[in-house]
Amino acid sequence: MIRAAQVDDVPDIHRLIRALAEYERSLDRVAATEDDLREALFGGQPAAFAHVAEHEEAGGEGRVVGFALWFLNFSTWTGKHGIYLEDLFVDKEMRGHGYGKALLTELARVCTERGYQRLEWSVLKWNTPSIEFYQALGAQPMDEWDTYRLAGPALQALGTSGR
Repeated sequence: MIRAAQVDDVPDIHRLIRALAEYERSLDRVAATEDDLREALFGGQPAAFAHVAEHEEAGGEGRVVGFALWFLNFSTWTGKHGIYLEDLFVDKEMRGHGYGKALLTELARVCTERGYQRLEWSVLKWNTPSIEFYQALGAQPMDEWDTYRLAGPALQALGTSGR
């Protein structure tokens, strides 16, 4: 079952973020706390959104086994919003059961329903299983674009220059 995340899902989302970071060999770079996620997803002005995948356990209890965390972007060329998928992750033991596809299908449904024109994300170049999965769904790499990031000391230096 795929559903919009609820505030009670924050510990599971945090756990899955840490599992994703471990998979991406970057666990030491995760600084987000459950409180950070709670504020970003459910605070007074949420800027991020999430969906979760639940696996029904024996006895009818649902266990969160995957998540998609996203936010709105905007295309000046189409004049429409889109979704930028920040993270998509499914617990290792639950991969191959359709949860990743179901999460992406739900985000595509949201785009279609709301008139959004794009669903975009980034993938690490070495992550062949994910790349193959995305391409099997019809996603195309944006080879003509490179991603740039301004963070840490460089961000601080630019943000405080000219004062």
